[in-house]
Amino acid sequence: MNQTTKPMKIAVAMSGGVDSSTVAALLKEQGYEVLGITMTLFDRGSGEERPNDARLVADFLGIPHHQVDFSAEFARLIVADFRSQYDRGETPNPCVRCNRFVKFGLLLDAAQRLGADFLATGHYVRTTTDAAGVHHLRKAACAAKDQSYFLYTLTQPQLARVLFPLGDLASKDEVRRLATEFGLPVAAKGDSQEICFVPGDDYIAFLEEAPGFAPRPGEIIHVDGTVVGRHHGIHRYTVGQRRGLGIAWRAPLYVVALDPRRNAVIVGEQELLFAAGLVAAEASWTVAPPAAEFAADCKIRYRHQPVPCRVRLLAGDRLAVRFATPQKSVTPGQAVVFYRDDEVLGGGRIVAPLRGEEGADAAADQ
Repeated sequence: MNQTTKPMKIAVAMSGGVDSSTVAALLKEQGYEVLGITMTLFDRGSGEERPNDARLVADFLGIPHHQVDFSAEFARLIVADFRSQYDRGETPNPCVRCNRFVKFGLLLDAAQRLGADFLATGHYVRTTTDAAGVHHLRKAACAAKDQSYFLYTLTQPQLARVLFPLGDLASKDEVRRLATEFGLPVAAKGDSQEICFVPGDDYIAFLEEAPGFAPRPGEIIHVDGTVVGRHHGIHRYTVGQRRGLGIAWRAPLYVVALDPRRNAVIVGEQELLFAAGLVAAEASWTVAPPAAEFAADCKIRYRHQPVPCRVRLLAGDRLAVRFATPQKSVTPGQAVVFYRDDEVLGGGRIVAPLRGEEGADAAADQ
């Protein structure tokens, strides 16, 4: 950095965890003007990171700290949608939606209002910029911690204003080592693996304890039409589930679909979990799609190993995907994310699996 000019001002999204705290320490050490910014999203008794930890770290580093209250927006954009998707028989991914609308929407705008040139976060992901000024979102150096799947909704204007200092680090152990070297008071703090607003990661209790919730029991139906059992609400099930069905059959059964119109859980044998492709909506692209139809690799859930596919753009913000080989448990509500090598091209929200060649073409053309 040219020390004859005023240093860039960087806002760090500080949750009070070790990752974001290390980001703040790294950027300060590199000579930037750093400020911390922490979001209030919901009742802290339900599991949100304590902002006191973020403030403690900010005070330790000698940087300003700001608290922004997005609880009303979070309740409307994230929590209400989370419940709505379960009502529709989907399995939501609230982290994708939070990144899109809250962290890199509301928070990014708040950082700009505070005079920051960039917003930095503790996400494990990398960005590069080519000679033409196009920004590229890439997987983290640490494959085990890579979070690029959750960030496919980032746009070019957003990518121009964000930084991910942990993306080039080789492991979480390296982050903890840095945190210890900086003397950060949260260096030994554990990682959070849960949905942040769901206490104890018990999403069923979270849904059923909501004011106005009314249970809707219904039928569990085999794909051949046989009623094989009863359920206590389709929100308790997800595609691919085997345990907890409470039914006896001549072969192991799995949830192959949820039908909210009939309030039914559809089950079948394991081979029926495999799909030739999928249809997705709400498509978002980090870079312009290379063509109306193109080859890529895709992930259909966070821990899914990327597989080759062909992507076809449809009317509006929809797209159809055909896998090179059938994939198991394509789940409506989850995200499909497209890659070329280590670059994220974009993705969308899965609407439905496609089974068989003719079915794929018919559904894609709707």
